Amino acid sequence: MSKKESVNENTSRRKFIKNTGVAAAGFMIVPRHVLGGQGFVPPSDTLNIAGIGVGGKGQSDIASFAESPNVNIVSLCDVDDRQAVKSRGAFPKASYYRDFRKMLEKEGKNIDAVSVSTPDHNHAVAAYKAMEMGKHVYVQKPLTHDIWEARMLTEAAKKFKVVTQMGNQGGSGDGVRKMKEIYDTDIIGDVHTVKCWTNRAIWPQALQTPTKKDKIPKGLDWDLWLGTAEMRDYNEAYLPFDWRGWSDFGTGALGDMACHIMDPVYRILPILYPNQVECSVSDSFSGNFQYAEYPKSFPNSSKIHLSYPRTDGKGTIKVSWMDGGLLPERPDELGDDEALGNWDGGVLFIGTKGKLMADCYGANPRLLPLSLNEQFEVEETIARVPEGHYLQWVNACMVGYGNAETSSPFDYAGPFTESILIGNLALKAYFEEDPNAKNKGFWGGGAKYYGRKRLQWDAENMKITNFEPANKYVKRNYRDGYTLG
Repeated sequence: MSKKESVNENTSRRKFIKNTGVAAAGFMIVPRHVLGGQGFVPPSDTLNIAGIGVGGKGQSDIASFAESPNVNIVSLCDVDDRQAVKSRGAFPKASYYRDFRKMLEKEGKNIDAVSVSTPDHNHAVAAYKAMEMGKHVYVQKPLTHDIWEARMLTEAAKKFKVVTQMGNQGGSGDGVRKMKEIYDTDIIGDVHTVKCWTNRAIWPQALQTPTKKDKIPKGLDWDLWLGTAEMRDYNEAYLPFDWRGWSDFGTGALGDMACHIMDPVYRILPILYPNQVECSVSDSFSGNFQYAEYPKSFPNSSKIHLSYPRTDGKGTIKVSWMDGGLLPERPDELGDDEALGNWDGGVLFIGTKGKLMADCYGANPRLLPLSLNEQFEVEETIARVPEGHYLQWVNACMVGYGNAETSSPFDYAGPFTESILIGNLALKAYFEEDPNAKNKGFWGGGAKYYGRKRLQWDAENMKITNFEPANKYVKRNYRDGYTLG
């Protein structure tokens, strides 16, 4: 992707938030059964959806799609029968598989669209296979586990001309649209600094890689659950939810929450890819270099700093991320007893004229000090998405590629996910040994870990230019049987 193409793509995404709202508000599918009063939905007015990963969030995803009278859930796939119980009960006529590859092969002719809600490490292979077959796809956040995968899915959506949506529901919310409207008034001026934070992780992290071999539970196909990841013994520390904290499977607190909290940053501000990233982590010295010795688990807390060149040429925007309960300094304009974001976290825009804060999902945007909001009214210039994130995708699928907008299509969600995963690249590379470092230890001793380093990112080529050991985290090697394209 050339620099010119990147800027043009970013400009298109900036326009999208306005165009999406207009399309969503004015667009409605009127099936023939309504026009004809027949009381049924003809097959040509039905969207046949298959679910890959139908427990937990996957279960609620397909239930949300099914709220449309035009949706038929035709097939379900999950590697763990225990997690699939609710979905199978809700859709007893749907066929059921454990292996998504077999499901797509055997049921492909019956499927129009696919929802993917597996652990992060299997998002890309499932979504790509579906798109390759011409199926519209909805993929939970983060879009992918690796940076390279995000680029591949972005390109695939265009190549195969399918309707796409990432599962960051706040992207269709009123909050981010109101935040954009406030920003457009220029009341806070040019934003130069952004602070983002979350209370996650709420699962165990900074752990030693399990060595114990536990008995595989009945109903779980462990080999299929591992999917693209290298083979290892089953251990109960990974399932059913704690996989998020293990870097081979999940993307940690950043991957879990940044797609919600950073969405206003990426959607509103004139940025595309960062050119620099650096980080610091907790537990770098906890008795025995705890995090350093446990590289397969994310740290308990971290700070990540990203530098974005503005696409309008007006300098740089600095974006900081904090997780694990770490918080930015309270703005002087915020009262001692006034909330800094909400329980899940928040985002703070700092501009040349003022400050603008929102909760997780871009909800409840407000100027600081809060008293300003009592006298400030913003005109609603961006139409909302009354049908919500899920049915917006359903409706767009019904009319086909290029005929309706979604809030987080892959040409938006892909670069956004890349931007987030660059932060995880920095975390994973934090304790990589620098072959060119004169001093290999923190104190000049025998410690083999290099520690904090500012990494220079070449987005076009997806490459760290000043620290080669970090580039191993751009793209994983898949286990035999799994490919992308």
